[in-house]
Amino acid sequence: MDLAFTPEEQKFREDIRAWVRANLPPEISHKVHNALTLTRDDMQRWARILGKKGWLGWGWPQQFGGPGWNAVQKHLFEEECALAGAPRVVPFGPVMVAPVIMAFGSAEQQKRFLPGIASGEVWWSQGYSEPGAGSDLASLKCRAERKGDKYIVNGQKTWTTLAQYGEWIFCLVRTSTEGKPQTGISFLLIDMKSPGVTVRPIIMLDGSPEVNEVFFDNVEVPAENLIGEENKGWTYAKHLLSHERTNIADVNRAKRELERLKRIAKAENVYEDQRFRDEIAKLEVDVVALEMLVLRVLSAEKSGKNALDIAALLKIRGSEIQQRYSELMMLAAGPYAVPLIREAMEAGWQGEFVGAAHVAPLASTYFNLRKTTIYGGSNEVQRTIVAQTALG
Repeated sequence: MDLAFTPEEQKFREDIRAWVRANLPPEISHKVHNALTLTRDDMQRWARILGKKGWLGWGWPQQFGGPGWNAVQKHLFEEECALAGAPRVVPFGPVMVAPVIMAFGSAEQQKRFLPGIASGEVWWSQGYSEPGAGSDLASLKCRAERKGDKYIVNGQKTWTTLAQYGEWIFCLVRTSTEGKPQTGISFLLIDMKSPGVTVRPIIMLDGSPEVNEVFFDNVEVPAENLIGEENKGWTYAKHLLSHERTNIADVNRAKRELERLKRIAKAENVYEDQRFRDEIAKLEVDVVALEMLVLRVLSAEKSGKNALDIAALLKIRGSEIQQRYSELMMLAAGPYAVPLIREAMEAGWQGEFVGAAHVAPLASTYFNLRKTTIYGGSNEVQRTIVAQTALG
């Protein structure tokens, strides 16, 4: 197993790095490097820049308009974007629903939906979790009843990330109550401008409305928006979730935030504290180990072997690392990290009030990342999956 990059791959990295530096707006990069709030326009602006280049669907095959990169090239692209301070691409369109449409959608659906995703023009949301169905997703109750050439959808989704911006939402809905719970689920694409769709924000610990409740009250959805076969949505959902859990690992962002942690520690004069340095060193070792795990998968794919089925492991370690670097940043800043006045932070003066600009968003980041070990399948569930895989 060779984990070293070839000269051709290094050249590819240099080309990506040069393009990102030339095209990433510096004001957006500044926000990312300092964990400041990104607006919808910020995220959409970067998505459109990538879309114009043909790289928003960087993991797509050429037949669907993607660059056709191999696994190593995709990894290098993601790493260079993260290190440069590019916003994390909102994954619901290009990373999650697009592969499902490619694999299971009709030719008409592919022609209709993929161009808007590839260009960054259409904002997608994910409708999976419900008040009584999160990690136990098979127990979902949002109902879609077939009436002629339409489905009538009634129910609720929750924890829907950035649904306040959503234009379309892909939903798991119950179309049958017979047999096992998994066998009665279908995969439906819903226009969020449809009458009967209501989005209500959930204010999080950090004061942001990042997640939402979405209500469906007799929403009419054309039957042509059904992906694949009715009652086969669970199969399509599993295909999608493997993309989500790998994406959650986000080792490239961890590498960028590790450097930010070091900057904060130096600015707060705790970098020379041996015990604190030990904690940074342990985190760095774990980040490198996570990267090696990712590179093992890439090496297997590149050599034509079966890739390791380690989505659950990547999710567990990646989410824990995100929480640890946010905790260490808080510890480095001490009491200056405690104040969280979102309006002041967004206005740009909280940093002056509490001591330094780099501490302003620390509490916000810390609170926000408490969620990472829960969404995408809680880490307790993921450990069970790992145990079953290893022990049978």
